[in-house]
Amino acid sequence: MGSDVDHESPDGKASGARPPDGDWLGTPFLRFERRGALAFCTVDRPEARNALTAAMYFGLRYAVDLVNRDPELAGLLITGSGDIFIPGGDLGHNAPDDWGGPMLFGMDNTPFDAIRHSRKPVVSAVNGIAQGGGLLIAIMSDLAVASDRATFRAPEVYRGIADTGYAQYLPAQIGPARAKDMLYTGRVVTAAEALDWGLVARVVPHEEVQDVALEALRACCRGAPEARADVKRVIATHYGSYDRMTMDKSVYGSEAREGWLAFSQRRNPEWVPEDLRTSGRL
Repeated sequence: MGSDVDHESPDGKASGARPPDGDWLGTPFLRFERRGALAFCTVDRPEARNALTAAMYFGLRYAVDLVNRDPELAGLLITGSGDIFIPGGDLGHNAPDDWGGPMLFGMDNTPFDAIRHSRKPVVSAVNGIAQGGGLLIAIMSDLAVASDRATFRAPEVYRGIADTGYAQYLPAQIGPARAKDMLYTGRVVTAAEALDWGLVARVVPHEEVQDVALEALRACCRGAPEARADVKRVIATHYGSYDRMTMDKSVYGSEAREGWLAFSQRRNPEWVPEDLRTSGRL
């Protein structure tokens, strides 16, 4: 995958930067496939280790909405290509797939709430690294099946971002003590720890992750739709609501700008005391 003119949409047109339309998700880095009653959305941007552009975030949101609107589809499976699930957003701001709309990027355009409130099941096959937005997609999914090679991380405070979504959702998922460990230290959590903590539902051998996730999605889709949606509605209240205004302020604030510069320049942010700095980016 290279320039924004050498990819084709399902209708055969060059489509590196074109809004979503039908099964085209608005970016060449997301593949939407129909397999009977099930839909598959694969994040496929290996040259950037599957980092999400704004268009990709929006495309994932669009995929969830598309499945919910289509009477021929019963559920959605989200996975990544290679050995990476989703490492979060593209902090390099390299957006070869931008078609204009996603430049107004905000939390309304992300898939997190769409997955949380999707009436149809959404299952994540976490085939590798899941951090930032990728971790939140796994958490908000109705079920997350992880490879035994998968790792999980929430590095937002190292990027200067007060992610109030994580501050709300992680304690509800794994408890306050473990949430603070992840959010304050940016530590990497192994697949075994993720299973023990309740961060994911299942961990399986790497080569089985998609098959097991697919069978789990099939099982979810066999349930009575209205009864399942009513149960999901109650479970979703467990996560509460997050402080959107504070997060918006943080994302556009000075610490986030320094966090982005430090990441792009492969160094520690200026707020790190000199005697605590490490080599490279945090």
